[in-house]
Formats: sequence, C-alpha cells, structure tokens
Amino acid sequence: MKKILLVALAAIGGLLVYRQIQADRAEQDLWTEATDSVPAGSGV
Repeated sequence: MKKILLVALAAIGGLLVYRQIQADRAEQDLWTEATDSVPAGSGV
C-alpha cells in the first residue's frame, strides 16, 4: 500500500513540475514575441 501511495505522489509531483515548465515556456515565448525587434521594411 505504501508503494502505491509513493508512486501516486511521485506522479502528482511530476505532473506539477511538467505544468510549471510549460507555463514558464509559454511566458518566455510571450516575452520574446513582445520584445522582438521589428524587421526592417515591414512597413510599420
């Protein structure tokens, strides 16, 4: 029973870490897009 609980806790922990990495990556992509320089000749 303890092994099942340990595996479940490890799976939940892994899921939380995965979701945090995905959120950080999305925020970094948004930041990169917002601060990207405008290419020359784009008409803006």
